[in-house]
Amino acid sequence: MLHIVTSENIHEYREQMEQAYRLRHRVFVEEMKWTDLDRGDGREIDQFDTDDAVHMLYLNDDGVLLGYQRMFPSTRPHLLSDVLPDLCDGERPVGANIWEWTRYSVHPAHRDRGRVLSPVGISLLTGIVEWGLATATDTIIIQMNPLWLLRLVQLHFRVTPLGFPKQIANADTIAVTAAFNRSTLKRLNEVSGVEGSVFAKKYEEKLASGWR
Repeated sequence: MLHIVTSENIHEYREQMEQAYRLRHRVFVEEMKWTDLDRGDGREIDQFDTDDAVHMLYLNDDGVLLGYQRMFPSTRPHLLSDVLPDLCDGERPVGANIWEWTRYSVHPAHRDRGRVLSPVGISLLTGIVEWGLATATDTIIIQMNPLWLLRLVQLHFRVTPLGFPKQIANADTIAVTAAFNRSTLKRLNEVSGVEGSVFAKKYEEKLASGWR
């Protein structure tokens, strides 16, 4: 199930956040070779891990982290605005309804198999949409491999490229906005075959009240 971690409750998830930082290091430093992120301690933490960040953790029943992603408001300095501005050819998207989606990470044993989305991967994507619909967010900014474009469209995200792909650490990367609505959530539920919220039960009431 997914758990939402913010500055208000991060003290309850210290061990799981440590797992998240180490998973991020494994994915982005060791696998993707973003060596500029290497702190030398096996943990990937950057300038956007602030009180404004919303972390989403996929934990199994034993509290072990299997997947992670981070949401960050576009109204604050973020990855596209301060680190990768060259990926945006025109006016940068900004608004209270627009958040940046970064650091998507899935444990190697729980990743997608070809075109088949893994339960962890589909839950993380569904979590974005569920959280967004509950908090007046309808668009995310993503820096990603262009191969993800078709997948997002098939899942009923309305994807708009912000520029042309550029090489980052020897991999093509493109910045896009991906808008979503209840049709997107319905499609994700169809693909996953899971009914009901992907979030742990303790968050359902908070999401219903618009909690970020």
